[in-house]
Amino acid sequence: MLMAALMALSAMAGGAQTPAPSRPPALGYTEALRCSGLAQAASELEGGESGEGRALYDAALYWSLTTIQAGQAAGRATAAVEADMTRARIQAVRQLTARDEAARTALQTCRARTPNLG
Repeated sequence: MLMAALMALSAMAGGAQTPAPSRPPALGYTEALRCSGLAQAASELEGGESGEGRALYDAALYWSLTTIQAGQAAGRATAAVEADMTRARIQAVRQLTARDEAARTALQTCRARTPNLG
């Protein structure tokens, strides 16, 4: 669902650069990709009905757009960035489902870096 929203935003922009996030990330592509994967995975696992689910969805959207922007800045093709995000999400689902403590800690760090979008 999140990837569909991102593709729709990309299509509406006509391939234009993704707008700058409200707070510039201090992270590079690899770190933004990790946050994107973790936030997307956590959002999927939680669902969107609760307040926590909505906050995770917002974090997933923020980090996905930030990752796309960081990928563009690094000269990566959009298709490659989308493939990287899919792999990161799948890996994060596995880690969070297995209750991997390092993944949970990384998710909390990413969430702390996410601006309030609500």
